Amino acid sequence: MTSAATAGGGRDWTFLTNHGHVLLAIARDPTARLRDLAAEVGVTERAAQAIVADLEAGGYLHRTRVGRRNEYTLNPAGHFRHPAEADRQVGDLLALFAEAPADDVASPP
Repeated sequence: MTSAATAGGGRDWTFLTNHGHVLLAIARDPTARLRDLAAEVGVTERAAQAIVADLEAGGYLHRTRVGRRNEYTLNPAGHFRHPAEADRQVGDLLALFAEAPADDVASPP
């Protein structure tokens, strides 16, 4: 059985980096624990912690302690880091992968 990730050339790769995946996972659940983020993205908890620290240092998210948990606030105005996309904001990526409410989905004619 061939997976979609390996069907194109035998190597396992994706279009988004682990940083992008963590950012999207946080957008879906701003109170997610690091272990949940790690499991969703497919990295170790230590790697998820480092990625969250990178995103926070880069100004893409802000971490607030609420009791024993962290709550994350994203900065959609942050710009992509690669020069080819530096004119775009990460909010564009978040909007692309945001789930549309049922009311906003057009029904087929």
